[in-house]
Amino acid sequence: MNVLERKVATPEEEGVTLSYVNWTKEFREIRDFCENIGRTLTVYTSDKEMVQTPIRDILYFEAVGDLVFCYTADDVYEVKSRLYQLEEQLDTFRILRGSKSVLVNIYHIASVRPALNGRLYAKMENGEEILITRSYAKRMMEEINEGI
Repeated sequence: MNVLERKVATPEEEGVTLSYVNWTKEFREIRDFCENIGRTLTVYTSDKEMVQTPIRDILYFEAVGDLVFCYTADDVYEVKSRLYQLEEQLDTFRILRGSKSVLVNIYHIASVRPALNGRLYAKMENGEEILITRSYAKRMMEEINEGI
């Protein structure tokens, strides 16, 4: 793959151009990265301290009762939003619904294996397994297989 650099005179001219024969998963990842680099989400530690975490580092979200938690490779944070709100906000990050109570960042899925009745188990990069219910399994597999 060729990489071309060009200096421009003004910030308005800055940007990235992708040239491709076939739109692949890799090009989509590059586009999503460029569009969303640096975006963060306000989350809360167990000590109720408010911090910003990069959205690209979030593995998955889980609703437990009235609370929503986000999981990174190293930490668990509370989020002050509902899952449906996060799902709408984070669509461009390829964070998809896995079940009624879970949103999964497909960039952090290490492997997928079938479960009973059309469900799936998604093994995350941190080793956790997330159950993907039947109603969301088809879209999840389509998104994972896109561009392969």
